[in-house]
Amino acid sequence: MKVSLKMIDKELRLAGFFVRPFCRPSLTMFKFVQKMCIKSRGKLIEGLHCEQKYIDRKNSQEKIRVCIYKPLNPSDKPLPVILYCHGGGYALTIPELASPQIKGLLDTRDCIVVAPDYRKSMEAPYPAALDDCYDTLKWIKNNTKELGARSDQIMVVGHSAGGGLTAAVTLLARDKKEVNIAFQMPVCPMIDDRMLGDSAIDNNAPMWNSKLNAFGWDLYLKGLKDNNQEIPEYAAPARATDYTNLPPTATYVGDIEPFRDETIAYVANLRAAGVPTEFKLYKGGYHGFDAIVPKAKISQQAIEFIHGEFSYAVDNYFAKQ
Repeated sequence: MKVSLKMIDKELRLAGFFVRPFCRPSLTMFKFVQKMCIKSRGKLIEGLHCEQKYIDRKNSQEKIRVCIYKPLNPSDKPLPVILYCHGGGYALTIPELASPQIKGLLDTRDCIVVAPDYRKSMEAPYPAALDDCYDTLKWIKNNTKELGARSDQIMVVGHSAGGGLTAAVTLLARDKKEVNIAFQMPVCPMIDDRMLGDSAIDNNAPMWNSKLNAFGWDLYLKGLKDNNQEIPEYAAPARATDYTNLPPTATYVGDIEPFRDETIAYVANLRAAGVPTEFKLYKGGYHGFDAIVPKAKISQQAIEFIHGEFSYAVDNYFAKQ
């Protein structure tokens, strides 16, 4: 799908022009970007209680760094808790760079956010990121009292590759039956390595296009591809064939981004399986538009949608452990 300037929302066009030089499928560029990202490690979010912990990683002496965010003055009652998976094509960024998304959730409803700094695909391809996120999910379940969290309102949220990890963690939790998830929000998720939909073919939109998408998947799935192994649904959740017994879901996607068609198909599969699912498609939105131009009308609509769905989930969705 070739994207013309006229297809991009007017308020998003200028920013899209400026991000293009940094959107190249190059290992050198990715390493440079990640080096810049790491400089924000430990950065606090104003107005929130912020802390870091190092938790156990399965079958390793190395620890997982997790960032924990809470209201400054929480109520005495246990709060909903969110496993937040940040985006970055499975290869880039850190939790601290998702601070607008994290603060937005906490400003919407009092809750606790636990965001793992999962391993990135440039150093550790699949299943490293998924393992770290799932280990963090289990740590949340086992430490709800210490966190001040509700054990019956464990939710999973993520954007982009973090949305893909959200969908993957939720599938894995359903199948392992170790943690019951009350609600998931895999926002504009990166979930299909096959890139067969029209939106993923020859997409030249700003921010994240077909070339970057293919490069990101190649990095993430390198271990599987090098050994000629089948790609499992936990690596690319769009490959799943069973969508039953997944938690209520909300998501959105822009109509000119590579992930449009795979997100629409994912939503259709969830609904066909009887999973309560809310979905919005935003005309003229390229990938990450709400983060790049947050004050644009289209961005405000998307942000309000997510916050509204999160509020509804807090009031209505529960899953006992």
